[in-house]
Amino acid sequence: MAPPSPILLILLFLSSPTVAATADTVSCGNTCGSTPVKFPFGTGPGCGSPQFHQYITCAPNATGGDQLFLTTHTGSYPITTISYTDSTITLSPPCMSTCSFMQSSPTNFGLDWTTPFQIGSSTFILLSCEPPTSSLTVKSTPICDLSYDHLCATLYSCPSVVSLGLPLFAPTNSCCVYSPANLDEKGELNLRSLKCTAYTSVMSLGDNPTDPTRWEYGVEVKYSSGGLDNSVVSSKCNNCEMSGGICGYSVPGNSFLCVCKGGYNTSLDCSNQSQNPDFIWGSDSSPFSTRDGVWRWILAGVVSWLAMKMLN
Repeated sequence: MAPPSPILLILLFLSSPTVAATADTVSCGNTCGSTPVKFPFGTGPGCGSPQFHQYITCAPNATGGDQLFLTTHTGSYPITTISYTDSTITLSPPCMSTCSFMQSSPTNFGLDWTTPFQIGSSTFILLSCEPPTSSLTVKSTPICDLSYDHLCATLYSCPSVVSLGLPLFAPTNSCCVYSPANLDEKGELNLRSLKCTAYTSVMSLGDNPTDPTRWEYGVEVKYSSGGLDNSVVSSKCNNCEMSGGICGYSVPGNSFLCVCKGGYNTSLDCSNQSQNPDFIWGSDSSPFSTRDGVWRWILAGVVSWLAMKMLN
């Protein structure tokens, strides 16, 4: 019987399912709970942009479900919504008050100045402050906008205001509408230095400004990708997402990767899996990511040696 053709041996090897990269421990999702997750955010290490990974994480919330959180030096804040068009996120700080539930805030709200985040268009309202609030200043500048005292009066009509030790319809001189909102030199809304007990943040008065139960509460935060996520990466990411992949990065090196279904990582996009095998790695970006990967390369050497022997 004639020995098998060397070409046939090579084709059999290349068609073996062990040639394809295997899934490793790193995986990326396109949702965290009910929130869609897209670049520059990610659901875990190697997902999204490395610039944001240390600040934005997908973790269990108080009800046991998964939720995105923004972590700063003052705490971790649940993210309720993301606008990828406007580059904004909405936070719901655990110690923030609303009309339906008012509480003392034992910690300050804060952002880190060195991060890609800054306060958006939210309006802080400081509650149960030492009167008169007209004397409140930050860096010697008065912060209370007295033209919005009607918002204080409206909030003080909420029954839950009594939990702050205030009567219903308390005098508005213990309330401060801090607009436009800002943070101090430490990146914090320092309630202790302002001598206030609690705070809320209002993003919109809704369709009925006199009904605080229908206001939209939360802290709007803007984010900026900066120079790390340049136009080249943005273009690659768009192609990756259009092909069904999730944008990520290699560790170490932080170079762009497109994470495809089945655990494939590629430097191009998921539509190139079969056409461009030279651009496919395991999920740690190495062809030797597992013991099976090493044996595949040994087998490749044996097949090549046999082919050369048969041709001679």
